[in-house]
Order: sequence, then C-alpha cells, then structure tokens
Amino acid sequence: MNLLDIFLDIVREVGLSGFLDILFISIFIYAILVLFKQSKARLIITGIFILSIIYILAQHLNLVLTTTLLHAFFAVIIVAIIVIFQEEIRRFFEQIAVWSLNPKLRKSKLVTSNEWQTEILVDVLSDLAMHKVGALIVLPGKNNVLEYLEGGEHLNGKLSEGLLKSIFDPHSTGHDGAVFIDKGTVEMFGTHLPLSKNFSQLKNRGTRHAAALGMAEVSDALCLVVSEERGTISIARSGVLKQISTEELKITLQNFYNEINPPVQKITHISITRNYREKIISLFLAVLLWFVFVHESRQVYRTFEIPIAHTSLPKGLKVSEIEPQKVKVTFLGPKRDFYFMSGNEVDILLKIPDATPGEQDVTISKSNISFPDDLSLENIDTEEVKVRIEQTIKNKESNNSN
Repeated sequence: MNLLDIFLDIVREVGLSGFLDILFISIFIYAILVLFKQSKARLIITGIFILSIIYILAQHLNLVLTTTLLHAFFAVIIVAIIVIFQEEIRRFFEQIAVWSLNPKLRKSKLVTSNEWQTEILVDVLSDLAMHKVGALIVLPGKNNVLEYLEGGEHLNGKLSEGLLKSIFDPHSTGHDGAVFIDKGTVEMFGTHLPLSKNFSQLKNRGTRHAAALGMAEVSDALCLVVSEERGTISIARSGVLKQISTEELKITLQNFYNEINPPVQKITHISITRNYREKIISLFLAVLLWFVFVHESRQVYRTFEIPIAHTSLPKGLKVSEIEPQKVKVTFLGPKRDFYFMSGNEVDILLKIPDATPGEQDVTISKSNISFPDDLSLENIDTEEVKVRIEQTIKNKESNNSN
C-alpha cells in the first residue's frame, strides 16, 4: 500500500465531520493559548499538565493513595480553574464577542476602551502640575487593593476631567487624600494609603509620595502623584518611585492598561501572521483529543485473567486450595478505557458464608467481581470453582484432645 492509499484511508475514516471537529477544537485551543501566552497562567497550566501525567502513571502502576488523592484534586479542578483564571476567562469570552459576525461590535471593541482614560489622566495631571496643584491617584492592577484603602468617601462617578479637577481643588475637603479609579469610574476620593518608610527613595518628597510608594510596595497598583511644591509628575509601581515627563506618563499608562487588560486583536491578524508555534500545538492537541475521545471510543472486547481471592473464614478454618486459581473475565467498553488497564483494577472476591471443612463448589457471579464503572461484564469463562477448606493445626489438636 503506497502513501496515497494510506492518506485516502485516513481521509475516509476521519470524514467531513471529523475534520470540522478538529478544525473547531484547534481554533478553540489556539485562542486559549494566545490568551494565556503573556500571563503567568502558563506556569499553572504546566503544573496541571504534570499532575495529569503523574495521575495516569499512578493508575497504571496501581498506586492507590496517589491515585485517590489526585482523583479528588481533579474532581474540583474546574472550580479551581475558574477561580484562578477568572480574568483570563473574562477576556476570552470578550474576545469571542469581538470575533462575532457583528461588524459594529467588532469595530467598537478593536478601539481599546482605555484610550479615553489615558487621555483624561494625562490632560488632568499635566494641568495640575502646571498650576502646582497636588494630586494622588491609584489605579488598581490585577490584584485587589481595597484592603489597603482607609477612610475616604464613596463616589462611583464616571471618570472625567472636570470631576478630577474639582476633587483636587485646594478648596475641596477631599483634595489631600487619594482618588481610587477602577474601570473608568472614580470609586473613592479622600482615602488614605499605607505610608512607605523607604527614605532613600523618598528623600525630600512629601506625604503624597510616601503614600504612593507605600501602596506600590504592597500591591501591583499604579500610583500617580503630582507635587504641589515642584509641579512635577511621578509614578510608583512595584516598589519604585520615579519622576517622569508628560510623554512618559502617556506611555506608562498605555503599557499599564495593556498589561492588566490586553487590547483585543483582530482574529485575521492573529491567525495568519503570528504565533506559528501555538498553531502547531493547537492542531496537535485537537488531533490527539479527536483520536482519544472519538476514534478510540469504539466499543471493543478485552479479556483479563484475574486471580481469585476470598473473604475471611470463621476461626479455625482456612482455604487450602482454590481450583482454578485464576478466571478469565471478558469486558466490553470504549477502546480508550483499556489503554492503561492491566487487570489490577478488577478483583474477584469469593464469599463463603457457610464454610465447613471439605470441598465445595462456589459460584462466581457478577456481585463477586469489582471493575470500573465504564465497562460492562460480558463473560466469565468459569462460573464455578472448587474450594477446599481445612481446619487449622491448632483447631485439629484441640478436637483430638477432646
């Protein structure tokens, strides 16, 4: 058989539905890989993959404790994934909406919603710096920062130039505190932040800078500060405080927003010109999944030779012989379920409730056999076994003495 015949056989076996199946799953996996590419989620996914390999090996090697613990872990893994990847999942469904067939939705989302926030913040801080009006603004990163905010007033007003300038007006009662802005909304104003004690960075700077640096030391938030003494703009993040220009402020804000909420890209651009490694991995995984869950879901018969065990006998009796010692048992199930099954998952346990010395025939029924739930028991080659029961030596001596 030449290569062309082999290829045609594969095409016929997979069929149109199979190719469409693989195509859609490839796109789905690819979207997830691209979404997680720049995040720390890669390390978590790698850890889950390693645990999956350990779980499969533990099943194959019959490591009961390891298998039991990992099985409990995977039972709640879906909930854990939702909790760990909640931001990534939100962006994923957002991208699905953007990639929809609605041109108006796609057009509106491709223009990042963070641009107007950047423009407002740059204009307001530049104007405040020019007039030497002090200001302190907190922009949260991916982690919750509410636990570090003390006092202040709840506002929940849409971010605007007029609102910020009115809050930081020297005659305003809340101008000395920090303004907390989240998702384009001024959530709080006049709130207090933890103060830093890193005097090497603070030098001759005031309380606003100490508060900004303090928040940057305990969270991943970006803090913006305007000095009323110098008329300068500074930023604090990741425990570092530095003075920047208006142009640098704009670039910093753009990079910050892109980091915590990456802009949605056109699917045509992603799928044609970039991420070749992710494309190959996605296609490989889709083919593998199709093979395991579709192709290998065919029902097949498998026969295993299982040793016979028995329940405990009354005191003074023991089983001296079971004939035959092993029985062939045939199961029906999906082909994939037999990959790592060596027979260790099947047990035959004889129940001998009325045990007496001598030889007796015991019937093996389905209730005597434990096996995986996904399989069905089709045949037992020997349904009756001979069991020889004897008295123990101590019991014989006791009977003889009597």
